[in-house]
Amino acid sequence: MDRAERIRRRLSEALPCERVEVADRSHLHAGHAGAAPGGQTHYSVVVVSASFAGMTRVARQRAVNELLKDEFGSGLHALELQTRTPEEDEARR
Repeated sequence: MDRAERIRRRLSEALPCERVEVADRSHLHAGHAGAAPGGQTHYSVVVVSASFAGMTRVARQRAVNELLKDEFGSGLHALELQTRTPEEDEARR
């Protein structure tokens, strides 16, 4: 299983998610800090979960980073996170 699928699975199992989107953006960072041959180092992630209600943006991102700490320990370098409640997601559409 590749890192994108592990991220998607971990977030879906840990949070009541309405939507999880994971995109590998490593190719955009080739030659930059944290980039590795073969990619799987830089990701864009959208998580829509009711569990984010009442949390600040920083608290949401900390929660996601904590869930993915094993991935950071095994080569994940950076996440671009969008964390929204279902209501925030609907208003955005």
